[in-house]
Amino acid sequence: MNVNSDTKWMDLPRGGAMIEAGNAVDFKTGDWRAMKPIWYKDKCKHCLFCWAVCPDMSIIAKDRKLVKFDYDHCKGCGVCVAQCKFGALELVVEE
Repeated sequence: MNVNSDTKWMDLPRGGAMIEAGNAVDFKTGDWRAMKPIWYKDKCKHCLFCWAVCPDMSIIAKDRKLVKFDYDHCKGCGVCVAQCKFGALELVVEE
């Protein structure tokens, strides 16, 4: 099935099938969030618990250290903030 901007929802296959594997990176899904996690590098212990629980893989780590947030895909759910025990993450209102 060819899915494009003219495709109606009722024409889609049942079950919410992903038509093309690995296409999530092509769509910026974080632009509708109301809250945004802020990372305080000086408080971070790089335990990576936040990275492990992020449902959108929006926390980027390299060499076992948190590097940055991918705000293009972060939904602002706050799961990472709830997991951080060091106060290195704070959820603030998106401006």
